[in-house]
Amino acid sequence: MSNKIVKRISLLPLILLVSCGDGKDEEEFKFYALKEAASQQLELTVEASGTVEAISSIEIKSKASGQILFLGAEIGDYVEEGVVLARIDQRTPTNTLAQANADLEVAKVRLSNAKNQFERSKRLHDEGNISDKSFEDAQESFSSARAQLVRAEVFLENARIALDDTSVRSPIAGTVISRPAEVGQVITSPTSAVGGGTLLMEMADLDNVRVRALIDEIDIGKISIGQEVTLKVSAYRDKKFLGIVSKIEPMSRVDQNVTTFPVLIDIENKEKLLLIGMNTDVEIEILNEKVALALPAGSLRTRKDILSVAPLLNIKQEQLNNFLANKVDGENFDTYIVLKKTSKGAIPTWIKTGKTDLNYVEVKEGINLKDTVYVLPSEGLIKYQQKFSERVKNRFG
Repeated sequence: MSNKIVKRISLLPLILLVSCGDGKDEEEFKFYALKEAASQQLELTVEASGTVEAISSIEIKSKASGQILFLGAEIGDYVEEGVVLARIDQRTPTNTLAQANADLEVAKVRLSNAKNQFERSKRLHDEGNISDKSFEDAQESFSSARAQLVRAEVFLENARIALDDTSVRSPIAGTVISRPAEVGQVITSPTSAVGGGTLLMEMADLDNVRVRALIDEIDIGKISIGQEVTLKVSAYRDKKFLGIVSKIEPMSRVDQNVTTFPVLIDIENKEKLLLIGMNTDVEIEILNEKVALALPAGSLRTRKDILSVAPLLNIKQEQLNNFLANKVDGENFDTYIVLKKTSKGAIPTWIKTGKTDLNYVEVKEGINLKDTVYVLPSEGLIKYQQKFSERVKNRFG
């Protein structure tokens, strides 16, 4: 569902009075309502759809290869940090560790013998009893034995790590949200690959979740970090969830020529009611403010459409021309025309506007509290009502 600005627009009554009878009364058609300028509570929301996501999730992988002998959690289980989630067949890593231990002992013995041989050769060489070549051979054997010991120690440490890797523990406290592996499955985990092991399960912290909502580019400027959000899901239609806008992603998405921006909304989910993948209805309040002075949006006119409504209120063309003679800064942006009711009839007046909730518009300059203005329909509706009035006049005239 594409997002939209939501506001229940109440249509102000358009009065159509017809007096007919013996011909003494003149037909009167009023295409307007009257409204006083007054303080007004402005409320406006943006509505969109979104999907529940995990804020923090982690893939549990096995770096060991072999048959899966044990899996300690099902999908939906809550697991504490450090709990064993899986065990892989340990026979091969155990044998490798035993071999590494044996190789280390052999390397130690070889190093000891090479060291003794080197020390004896050095003494004999110093006494001139052996050649330089014999001494260098003994020195080389000693160095090689030391290197072999280092390699044996490294192989032993790697063998211990490989054995430890057969037991997979939970790195976080969270809920299992997927488990593609099964007990008895044989896995091969090339740890040198980019993936870094075989996926056993995925966990997420569901105490706090996130909704990703797509907001139309027209409305994205009205959204800011920290705004409160109201959400609903189909599973709990009578319950409202509260969230906070945590991020507005800078990269847009275009679908069927509609440009939207992802907005991330963080929600506390201690009851675990919101589940990963749930669809949500999102309402972001972008305006909730009481302004000192406001008028109905329908009372605002532009330079163009004032020409069609002025005759209805008996505004003379000369008066209108004089009023429109000079261009006013901000026309059609934040400056509009209203028709103010006075003792001398309707008078066009420029006003400067501010915030709006589509029903009412804040007025910053141009009129005062309790001034009365005319609220008229669109130009098209006026023309329709004019034709209707002619038909009524012809029928009852």
